[in-house]
Amino acid sequence: MAIDETAERVIPLDCEQVAGYAMDWRNDAAWTQGIREATLTREADAGGFGVGAEVTRTAYFLGRRIDYVLRVAAYEPGRLLDMVSVAGPMPMHVTYTFAPHPRGTLARIRVRGDTAGQYRAAGPVLAWKVRSSIRKDLRDLERILLPSGR
Repeated sequence: MAIDETAERVIPLDCEQVAGYAMDWRNDAAWTQGIREATLTREADAGGFGVGAEVTRTAYFLGRRIDYVLRVAAYEPGRLLDMVSVAGPMPMHVTYTFAPHPRGTLARIRVRGDTAGQYRAAGPVLAWKVRSSIRKDLRDLERILLPSGR
């Protein structure tokens, strides 16, 4: 079963602030559902974080520990972070986009994947869980960036 889930939220801050925080792998565990740890395990060809960099994430999903590696396929600071899995339990493609909005920043997360193999039977539940998780991710991102509850 193919999964293609998208969530979006307007966050009342500028793109640089929202995207800067969300696109920094060191913040993944603070705002991304289920992630307990994220580590830069391969730098970009030009060094640091960018196209070609790899981040290893340790997550808990449906009660199971999952370790997976995402490689940065496209990176435009303040606007786009596109990552594809290169190791893990299932093929996955995660895209974060950020665009100016009259009320701040339109933040969007899109997750695509394939639940063939060991996750085939759980496909419908997995799709629902991904949709729920990315909505919560954006809610938590806003809560972290706006602690005063603006």
